[in-house]
Amino acid sequence: MWIIAGLGNPGKKYMYTWHNMGYLTADILAQRNGIFFDKDKFEGIYGKGRIGGEDVIIIKPTTFMNNSGECLSLISRFYKVEPANIIVIYDDIDIGRGTVRVRLKGSAGTHNGMRSCLQCLGTENFPRVRIGTGPVPEHFNLIDYVLSEVPDDERTMIGDAMEKACISIEEMVTNGKKG
Repeated sequence: MWIIAGLGNPGKKYMYTWHNMGYLTADILAQRNGIFFDKDKFEGIYGKGRIGGEDVIIIKPTTFMNNSGECLSLISRFYKVEPANIIVIYDDIDIGRGTVRVRLKGSAGTHNGMRSCLQCLGTENFPRVRIGTGPVPEHFNLIDYVLSEVPDDERTMIGDAMEKACISIEEMVTNGKKG
């Protein structure tokens, strides 16, 4: 079994912000694979299904971003899923907008949500899919930028990146790539 976690902040206020790339990508991935977010437990909303013949859970933590790891720790312990079978999707201001990067393990970098995941899982040996949202424009500070809505003229580019991220995740699950 795989757990695929899309990081973001709950609530309509944050729905289309740069910091919600993980949530939005999880929504697309679920839709592509006929999975519905019909369960509310483990400090997240999630759905179960299959991707490429493999059992998966797609979850969106309902804690705020900086506490995302709590959700992953709870659900992975309950379902006895090793960190190598947990894929985390999140925004990354350290890579260019619209770029998708897949890593099988690594540090949290500057991302507090990932820092929480590393702390709560007790390892950095799990795959992650990063969607580039950087760099921060000069007239923004970091927090205001990541919590701002993606401008209309960049939504197609970001949508394409989220689709690429979904394809990467489907390939990882189907081909058994682990951290």
